[in-house]
Amino acid sequence: MSQQKKSALFICLGNICRSPMAEAVFLHILKQMGKTEDWNVDSAALGSWHVGGGPDRRTMKVLKNNGINYSHRVRQITKDDFKKFDFIFGMDDNNMKELDSLKPSSAKAKLILLGTYDPQGERIIRDPYYDDDDAGFVKCYEQCLRSCTAFLESQS
Repeated sequence: MSQQKKSALFICLGNICRSPMAEAVFLHILKQMGKTEDWNVDSAALGSWHVGGGPDRRTMKVLKNNGINYSHRVRQITKDDFKKFDFIFGMDDNNMKELDSLKPSSAKAKLILLGTYDPQGERIIRDPYYDDDDAGFVKCYEQCLRSCTAFLESQS
């Protein structure tokens, strides 16, 4: 008997820095575990500023430097996402507040702050968008790697 696919949606403000980073890292870990067929994974924005565009160049640079190929078009979260996904991960407390306010009563998705899974206890994945360099993106990658790994280990 085949088990039903699980699904995860990663959310941040604009879907160009943190949430696509988390999605790409999550997919990469699934690939390493041989479990890509077990999951539907996506990312989306709370705001509409970047819809239709791609991730920030620094996000793509950090992913490439870590051997991760990734392609994504920015989209905004919909009410349907709350019914379609099992897990919706936010990156900071503001994301979580907004997700909670958007969540319809018919939602099946469990809203989770991704950083709650960080074994180093760094709960908040700070938005590196306004940074002048790549350091915040590297830190975001490291936090996503630790948190996604711990989450996936808790699911097996």
